[in-house]
Amino acid sequence: MSGAIVWFTGLPASGKTTLAHRVRAALPPVPGALVLDSDELRAALGERGFADDDRDRFYAIVARLAVMVAHQGLIALVAATAPRRAHRDAARASGAPFVEVWVRTSAEECARRDPKGLYAAARRGDVPALPGVGAAYEPPASPDVIADGGEDERALAAILELVARRADH
Repeated sequence: MSGAIVWFTGLPASGKTTLAHRVRAALPPVPGALVLDSDELRAALGERGFADDDRDRFYAIVARLAVMVAHQGLIALVAATAPRRAHRDAARASGAPFVEVWVRTSAEECARRDPKGLYAAARRGDVPALPGVGAAYEPPASPDVIADGGEDERALAAILELVARRADH
């Protein structure tokens, strides 16, 4: 099995990281999978800005990291909003097998379960550029898988099947 990129996109608090970790746990140990979570990457890289230029730079870095992981024969499980399609398309254009997963959760549901309080902060005006509240989010035009939250069993099975098929090419 060769490497691949699985990009989990969706609004903040939609279940991207939950689903990515569930996929990692279900994959065989070889070749191995690595979850690239945008919150953890922002902290590790010291990326703090959320202006358009900041986001463009950050997601370009995330895409390059995912490509590096895939080219080393691992499965890169990217849990990152990447609110513009162009952010995700950079990884897709790399030539590595690519699976796009839209974790489709309503803004209302994301706000209800928001563990970081981002939606409340956005509504107060403290976070002016939250995708889905004050900033645009471009859902995938034709995702490979649509997941209804991070616990979607049907989506988990579909992702595992696609990863096996695409990584075996």
